[in-house]
Amino acid sequence: MITDVQVKKLKKYLSQGKSLGVASSKAGMDEKTGRKYRDLEKLPSEILAERIRKWRTRADPFASVWEEAVSFLENNDGLEAKTLFAYLQRQHPVHFTDGQLRTFQRRVKVWRATEGPCREVYFAQKHHPGRLCQSDFSHMAQLRISINGQLFDHLLFHFVLTYSNWETGMICFSESFESLSEGLQRSLWEIGGVPEFHQTDCMSAAVHKPENPEEFTSNYQGLLNHYLLVGRKTNPSSPHENGDIEQRHHRFKKAVEQALLLRGRRDFSSRDEYEEFLRNLFDQLNQGRQERFREEQAVLRPLPAKKLEACTRIKVRVGPGSTIRVKHRVYSVNSRLIKEVVNVRLYPEYLEVWYGQHLVEHIPRLSGSKKHHIQYRHIIDWLARKPGAFENYKYQGDLFPTSRFRMAYDLLCKSHTAGIATREYLAILQLAARENETAVDDALQLLIDTGREISTDHVKTILFSGHEQQPITEVFVQPVILAGYDQLLQEVRG
Repeated sequence: MITDVQVKKLKKYLSQGKSLGVASSKAGMDEKTGRKYRDLEKLPSEILAERIRKWRTRADPFASVWEEAVSFLENNDGLEAKTLFAYLQRQHPVHFTDGQLRTFQRRVKVWRATEGPCREVYFAQKHHPGRLCQSDFSHMAQLRISINGQLFDHLLFHFVLTYSNWETGMICFSESFESLSEGLQRSLWEIGGVPEFHQTDCMSAAVHKPENPEEFTSNYQGLLNHYLLVGRKTNPSSPHENGDIEQRHHRFKKAVEQALLLRGRRDFSSRDEYEEFLRNLFDQLNQGRQERFREEQAVLRPLPAKKLEACTRIKVRVGPGSTIRVKHRVYSVNSRLIKEVVNVRLYPEYLEVWYGQHLVEHIPRLSGSKKHHIQYRHIIDWLARKPGAFENYKYQGDLFPTSRFRMAYDLLCKSHTAGIATREYLAILQLAARENETAVDDALQLLIDTGREISTDHVKTILFSGHEQQPITEVFVQPVILAGYDQLLQEVRG
């Protein structure tokens, strides 16, 4: 196919006085073709455009509504052609059929490419060693990781040096400041130095809302100051501005998926095994980045003398229900602390409750949809004195330590009145708090399995008798006798 460039060369050589044959040969075309374009005095693209205009065999079906369509497209960059076409069908029900959708989509695509608004341009950035690091949280649910058969719902704090793409990460369970602090500090101590800038998106753990005069939260700014880091943030809804870490999210999860396929299973025996799996994968990915990573390490600034404690300290007063509220979640403490002010140290995965200089509680930190954590040992003595409060207690579900305690309560309700059932169950729960929860659980299992009456006296009898409950995993399977199968085969043959 002859191009505009070839025709322009032909005319150039002809203007220099060369013969038609020589000019055509130098332009890469036959002499007959050269004569055609010399006489036409038009470029191939101009001839093609005229042909297209002449080839239209039917009227433009969208001519009558095109101006209306363009007005929508000009005012709404994100409007899809399919949505606009459905609107035109509703406005002009007899004019357009579903089969014309593809034609309309092509028409809109051409308009946007030739007459529509300019598209956003992404400018490639040049990275410098030791200058910038980025971090973000990434949800790992799509990988369906499990620990001992239970789905392991978690996030990954992900850190990357933008020059070398060296990366590392840490398992966490919420996008909290404590997780950010722990993850960032671990990463900096792992690389052995401090870059100049640290960039995040507009995560609430680090960045104030736009109307706040201060850009970063006080906790995050304190963390930056400790490491002499300069904080940066991206604009809202602009993930491309954190492009390196966003791309590493995608590629790392893809690498995890491939490694799981090679491994042949997604279940791990423990969290430690899973963390070791991730650590080995990070090492593999970083193996090819060592040269540029060493360039970064050479210009990193020194670390401070020690890490900051990755926790938030909060003072709260214990309420009359023997509970404290921390980050919109409720935790119980010992009833002796009611009305007292306690110091809470909030870590990524747990919180400590201090009174005076003494650690009085160590509680797992709630995340996700879990809004309360009530430990029955904290309140059972007073609840046993006020059994009427149990039936409508707001956190009643937390007073069944295992499924067998729940089954025992349900059986008590079937065989006794509500008041007697509640008192009997609370006496059993109090026994578990004072003696041994596991032993009481085993005693309840024995009573349920044997169909005996559930009562505090029966539980005490089993508890103090020294009876050892057979583990549920010990299942006796009779040996298979194949002689009967051989006899069946003989009968079939006969």
